[in-house]
Amino acid sequence: MALVGRPNVGKSTLLNTFVGVKVAIVTPKPQTTRTRLLGISTLPQAQLIFVDTPGIHRPRGSLMNQRMVEVAVGVLQDTDVVLFLVDAQQGLLPGDRDIAQRLKDARGPVVVVVNKIDLVAKPALLPILEQLAVLLPEREIVPVSARTGENIPDLLATIITALPVGEALYPSDELTDQSERVIAQEIVREQVMLQTQQEIPYAATVLVEEFTEKPEKRLLVLRAVIYVERPSQRAIILGRGGSRLKEIGQTARVHLEAFFDCKVYLELFVKVTKGWTNSPVLLKELGL
Repeated sequence: MALVGRPNVGKSTLLNTFVGVKVAIVTPKPQTTRTRLLGISTLPQAQLIFVDTPGIHRPRGSLMNQRMVEVAVGVLQDTDVVLFLVDAQQGLLPGDRDIAQRLKDARGPVVVVVNKIDLVAKPALLPILEQLAVLLPEREIVPVSARTGENIPDLLATIITALPVGEALYPSDELTDQSERVIAQEIVREQVMLQTQQEIPYAATVLVEEFTEKPEKRLLVLRAVIYVERPSQRAIILGRGGSRLKEIGQTARVHLEAFFDCKVYLELFVKVTKGWTNSPVLLKELGL
């Protein structure tokens, strides 16, 4: 199942709800998800494999933006069911209509998921549902709240009905195809996005350069580099006397220790690499 939609409609939150643990980082800022991310939910009656994608938008400027949209659109060709997410609070925007046009002639099942219904009055949903029924006739429409879990069982039942019969593709205890190194760098990037000013999230990324497990000490040693494009951005991330970088590291370490269930020694560095969002080499390392 491909999770598609505009940036910030709740795709990653829904993925985490399906899987039952946090495998995708979540922030209020657009373009938090940059690459294809797979989450696995094995239920008694079915194994569900969800593919979270970057928000589909009109790519402008950087090679990174272009590749993010290519990833999202490419996933549509390789999945059995498409879950098209719409933000109930914002209503239908031009970007939603553009995506609906892409999906109008899709051969496989498309389930329209109206998310964030906990944030709107129920009568306000009716016009959105009516508009979606016109845009994508004869497609299932399921209103949900990924945050509270409202109507998630109904959505799961709809998805399972639409899926083809086949063998399970992953062991029942696997939750994602992401490597532990990638999960670690995403946890750090989440804190960078949450704790810095508006311009920083889109100009910053994280690469884990050292990932050393020490089982005898129940310790994980991580060395990560935060890449930015300008010295002024580096200064923002560092903060006065390194205070913001310290806070990013401390909060990220708490989340890392919870995920890996061991002590974590985390060392962070900030490096200026002008134009990294247009660097094919660095983007390849990031999975784009």
